[in-house]
Amino acid sequence: MSLRLLEPRFVERIWGTTDLSPLFPKQDRKIGEVWFDAGSDFPVLIKFLFTSAKLSIQVHPDDAYAGLMENSPGKTEMWHILSAAPGSTIALGFRKTMTEADLRTSILDGTVEQLLNWVPVKAGETYYAEAGTVHAIGAGIALCEIQQNSDVTYRLYDYGRPRELHLEKGLAVAKRTRYDGRRQYPVHCDHFHTELLAITARSQRTIECDGAFIVIEGSGRVSDRGVKAGDVCLVRADSGSIRIEPDNGIGMKLLHVSLPAGSAATPLTEA
Repeated sequence: MSLRLLEPRFVERIWGTTDLSPLFPKQDRKIGEVWFDAGSDFPVLIKFLFTSAKLSIQVHPDDAYAGLMENSPGKTEMWHILSAAPGSTIALGFRKTMTEADLRTSILDGTVEQLLNWVPVKAGETYYAEAGTVHAIGAGIALCEIQQNSDVTYRLYDYGRPRELHLEKGLAVAKRTRYDGRRQYPVHCDHFHTELLAITARSQRTIECDGAFIVIEGSGRVSDRGVKAGDVCLVRADSGSIRIEPDNGIGMKLLHVSLPAGSAATPLTEA
């Protein structure tokens, strides 16, 4: 068996914040994303997002379009809400089906924000955004994002901020319909399978799977490695099982991400 703690990469964003509690120490710059990238060892990118302002209204292409236009995989993703200030919202899809001409006009005149399906969110909820879903994340939210390992994003509207937009490519891939992205666990798609592991203070869990384990609450051990909230570890098991055990008196919650049957990743180097 191989187990490796992934190193976090702190990424500055204009919509980020210096307060990443309770997962990470206070920062001296506005961090919006904390990346855990295992590269070819595991073709899923894991992030924590912290928002103090709205993200752009955006859309991601599927594998076929991204491969043709960007020489990249597409981007399907899911979000587990860790915390949300009162009134915080996300947007997934539209309130009604739109034509391409109407969507283009609404982007150019700034009314697209009012046409999106904005949903109030709270801690513990989970949402799924398949490629082609127009979406946005509001302010005051901390979440865990699990996605294809791709950074292809087409911004459609950015509230007047001076960043590049990608109108034509975005319109080419955008689904212009209503979309219900709320999910219960497990979350399964062609690119990843995610389940929530909730382990009480006086118990432990033994599982036969490998993959990525994201600690979102508490602390304890995964196999023989100590972990705490905010840690992500990658496990490859040739045989046997993985033991997950919380610290005494403290429960632990983890997201376990594995690859669907038929997917492959290269072997890990021993930690």
